[in-house]
Amino acid sequence: MKLTYIIPIVLLIATSSCKKFLEVEPRASISDEATITDKTSAETAVRGVYNAARNYYSISFQSIAYLSGDNVQWTGSQSQIQEFINHKVSPENSTIDSVWRGAYVSINRANNVLSKVPAVTDPLLTDVLKNQYLGEAYFIRALNYFDLARIWGGVPLITRSTLSANDNRGIARSSQEATYAQVLADLEAAEPLLQETTDRFRATRKTVWALKARFYLYQKNWAKAEEYATKLIGDNAAYQLLKPYNAFYFPADKRGTNESIFEFFYSTNETNGHRNQWQPQQNGGTRQWAPNDAFVALVNNPLIGGTRSALVALDNQNRWYGTLYYRSPATDPTYVFRIAEQYLIRAEARAQLNNTAGAITDLNAVRDRAGLTGTTAATVPEVLLAIENERRLEFAFEAHRWFDLVRTGRAAAVLNITDQTKLLLPIPIAQLQLDNALVQNPGY
Repeated sequence: MKLTYIIPIVLLIATSSCKKFLEVEPRASISDEATITDKTSAETAVRGVYNAARNYYSISFQSIAYLSGDNVQWTGSQSQIQEFINHKVSPENSTIDSVWRGAYVSINRANNVLSKVPAVTDPLLTDVLKNQYLGEAYFIRALNYFDLARIWGGVPLITRSTLSANDNRGIARSSQEATYAQVLADLEAAEPLLQETTDRFRATRKTVWALKARFYLYQKNWAKAEEYATKLIGDNAAYQLLKPYNAFYFPADKRGTNESIFEFFYSTNETNGHRNQWQPQQNGGTRQWAPNDAFVALVNNPLIGGTRSALVALDNQNRWYGTLYYRSPATDPTYVFRIAEQYLIRAEARAQLNNTAGAITDLNAVRDRAGLTGTTAATVPEVLLAIENERRLEFAFEAHRWFDLVRTGRAAAVLNITDQTKLLLPIPIAQLQLDNALVQNPGY
């Protein structure tokens, strides 16, 4: 596994704005040995951690998550994209290689912060700032490993900074359980270091709670999932379900709304390439990703989609396209955590804990925001299926559907995947060729 890491020097912007913190333009590179020596370089390094994560989140990671589901069709000609829809992904697939490399770049930058910030003696780098930078690095590393674990299962656990391309060769893959354990360890480390403040563009203690709620849902620790989702749902001053559905992303100046817990910020200097994949030619895009017929029928049914029908529109050739990513220039955020997810996490956890009434209350909160009446589901199996269907529509073009069907064991029934080895993706061939210690997933 070849890991070559450099921290970008970015334009420093003298402002306390969290948006400006991330609105940066790469200009040059210097070696890791010289990156963090004072407050300014520490802040620059933390920017680098965020930049690396948002780079692989902008297109590659998200495309795995929903192209592998059942809402999206590929209208282009690149066969490697169709591989996700057909669930026949090749180890040579460039998208999976992009995600693997992107996640490990972000991890290494986080490792660099964690290794060097504690030793900096600049009086401007106060203990409060040190804790914040370290907490942010732990959080982003946790997010990286969480994503790696749910795509590939166990992966090599790299927790020290890489100084040369050969440093991480020969490290075998850990188990999926050990990888998830690393996620939890990083979240536990981040939580006390971060302040309990609201920031929709940088990690805080509340952001940690959002990932913990999702983490425990995947682990089927229903009580913990409910506990952490409740922390955020109860913070009504900071987080709210906005009406109508598209109020969290429309009009174009809407970013960082009360719907959002954490989103990756893009700017005119560093745009989100997602937009061009979705928009039709009349809007300067390629429309290579488009809602499929089944999803269009569901979302346009007023009894099912409600106001979520705003997610689709017709172009001048009478073809449906997605509207979540539409800004020009392409500064659309990537939504990592929204409060709607926390409601549906808690609904699922409560249903699993046989608190059917509580589950229905949370489910209906999301339905009400979409302009729908209350669910008719009554039994636990009915409520769980209703939650699954609600998540399909609520997060249609976000990074959830494939992972939801895998974690609940529903991929076989919904997607007709009979080969269980296809629930994990292949290790990229480029990584296997570079490191003999890596072993391919079964079935590839």
